[in-house]
Amino acid sequence: MKRNHLQAAFEKQKRFKTKVEGYRKKPLDLSKAKEVPEGLYEKCDQCGKALISKDMVKNHYVCPACDHHFRLRAIERISITVDPHSFIEKGLGFITLNPLFVDHYENKIAEYKKATSLDDAYIYGYAQINNNPLVLGVLDSHFMMGSMGSVVGEKVAKSIEYAMVKRLPLIMFIASGGARMQEGIFSLMQMAKTAGAIKKLHNQGLLFISVLTHPTTGGVTASFASLGDIILAEPKALIGFAGPRVIKQTIKQSLPEGFQRAEFLLEKGMIDKVVHRKDMRETLHKLLVMHQRG
Repeated sequence: MKRNHLQAAFEKQKRFKTKVEGYRKKPLDLSKAKEVPEGLYEKCDQCGKALISKDMVKNHYVCPACDHHFRLRAIERISITVDPHSFIEKGLGFITLNPLFVDHYENKIAEYKKATSLDDAYIYGYAQINNNPLVLGVLDSHFMMGSMGSVVGEKVAKSIEYAMVKRLPLIMFIASGGARMQEGIFSLMQMAKTAGAIKKLHNQGLLFISVLTHPTTGGVTASFASLGDIILAEPKALIGFAGPRVIKQTIKQSLPEGFQRAEFLLEKGMIDKVVHRKDMRETLHKLLVMHQRG
């Protein structure tokens, strides 16, 4: 009976793989990042103010009233960070499978692919900032909260290898809920793989800048996200391994004000600088120039 159940599961996986053969073969169309219909409003999560969507785009997706930084899609992050038309996406065509045969996981992946136009939660490629070449990687929290499964781990490792082959600095924007629970041990294995790849990058003397955005948690924080030569963060970003609520329930104590926020981690020496989104591009440019002169 067990054997029949296992055979059925493998057949299901095989059918799913056949079904998704039409994976994304074309790079992401960055022109869609600024396509905002007229008259749309969005409510600020922090202060509750109604904001005109087009004005918010012009303000780098930051609330002008309370300075709240909205979560960005990968396509939006790329469009406000690198030179126009400079981003060339790499690593297309990855297929996320269901190694533990979790019910409905395939359907969930298909839904997120359709909603985000991504293969999975990580996108990378060649780019330039003020004509300075680099490899850019972005985790998209709109795809299963940026969780790291086997495909995300593989693409992160591929982006690191691409930086080594091209002898270019690597910049990653991190936004993740951690390891993807639907893939179990296959997800946790990516922590060691990505950390090992970063070690090889360091051994070659190449620059790695890690930019932590809201939220950066779990196994991603405990692996490649915390291994940057320079670690930046956006204001008030939640950064940590376990969330504040879990920690408070575990230790039965009240946590310090602003615990696990970017400013708190800066004070404790865990990150190098908190950078406002409007200043991020110029800050990265200065760091790239300093590294080149190095």
